[in-house]
Amino acid sequence: MELPPPTTPSSLVFKIHRREPELLRPAKPTPHEFKHLSDIDDQEGLRCFSLNAREGPVKVMREAIATALVFYYPMAGRLREGPNRKLAVECNGEGVLFTEADAEVTLQQLGVAPHLPYPYIDEFLFNVPGSSEILNYPLLIFQVTRLKCGGFTFAFNYNHAMCDALGLVQFCSAVSEIARGADAPSVLPVWERHLLSSIDPPKVTHQHLEYVDTAPGVVDHSSEEQLVDRSFLFGPKELSTLRNLLPPGEKFTSFEILTAYLWKCRTIALQLPPSQEVRVMCTINARQKLVNPPLPRGYYGNAIVCPVALATASNLTRNPLGYALELVKKAKAQFSRDYISSVASLMVTKGRPGYVTARTFELTDITHVGFPELDYGWGEAAYGGPADAGCPEDLACGYLLPFANKKGEKRIIATFSLPAIAMERLSKELRTLFNFNKPTAGHLGSQMSIKYSL
Repeated sequence: MELPPPTTPSSLVFKIHRREPELLRPAKPTPHEFKHLSDIDDQEGLRCFSLNAREGPVKVMREAIATALVFYYPMAGRLREGPNRKLAVECNGEGVLFTEADAEVTLQQLGVAPHLPYPYIDEFLFNVPGSSEILNYPLLIFQVTRLKCGGFTFAFNYNHAMCDALGLVQFCSAVSEIARGADAPSVLPVWERHLLSSIDPPKVTHQHLEYVDTAPGVVDHSSEEQLVDRSFLFGPKELSTLRNLLPPGEKFTSFEILTAYLWKCRTIALQLPPSQEVRVMCTINARQKLVNPPLPRGYYGNAIVCPVALATASNLTRNPLGYALELVKKAKAQFSRDYISSVASLMVTKGRPGYVTARTFELTDITHVGFPELDYGWGEAAYGGPADAGCPEDLACGYLLPFANKKGEKRIIATFSLPAIAMERLSKELRTLFNFNKPTAGHLGSQMSIKYSL
């Protein structure tokens, strides 16, 4: 089912009152030292900020963050760049940015729905001038906003070079435990970034299409058009329909099936030239392959790799779904400890190249990361997760997000950003296969329960 974007009454006047942003320092003195990031952390594609949103009150959250920073003291430092663009964090305790605000609206007036795009994110997270810089600026930016109904939003930016989604949830979990009265996190943070740095001498053992453009000079004109965001709901019925399109007997994960299908649908919607190369980038958690030795419990750095599947637009759109699925599965099969080491070596030998963004669709599965389960002491959140795509340059991003209906039945929300005309083609493609009716806001209300407790 297609989920309509959150709607707000046309008469709604959004007023927000902010205090000046403050630097929130660790609650106790912390070591002043330099810590090098791993070669997985400091690649060009992770030098960006990502948006997230939660709920929680001002005083408790301010104190909980300050206490958590005693344990996660590198997060209160500043990134510096050395020779060969190598990143290190100066642990100087300068602090993170924290803003307190009041909004003269209620959650119900905002029409907040638990999917992207999150409304009024520019109001709920103040864009402090210069704060999105990667080097020499705070690594975390928070804003807690009180609403008229008694609720709160808790929104923040984080520097992706410091941690991935699982590392971020680990930090947020520490904040939530302290907010609920703990003196220390139950899982203590571990740095150990050398475990994901290049071997000496570096050795690139794989072809890394995520960093190598096999069709240089071809421009993705779709990135130059005004994009619209929409979300689509996939449950057991939709996944069963997709599995029925595949040869019997073969086993594929839901992530593989949705990645292949959405990649194909997106390419159909864009109506690209038949010979144009298209890619899908699969963001994979590398922790499961790091077993000898494993990453220590509490490691919160980036441990992700992004293998790529590649095809021409013609081959992808004209072949059965199984064709795209085999490409996705083959790309994922590259994933190994040696592959991770090869990525780190490539960063060192090639000057830390960025991802190939033109003609690339990145799909990130965060259904099991744990954002919605974080409890800061005020009950279940109305929404927990990314507030926008947050993708660097012209990389087209999508998310797979968790969702449960009133009965507790689990679903998957898939998000898209496309030019308006292509989005209509995508919607039509999905409705044709799944017999979706184009929804109204009322349909959404019957499917979703937005809980909000203080």
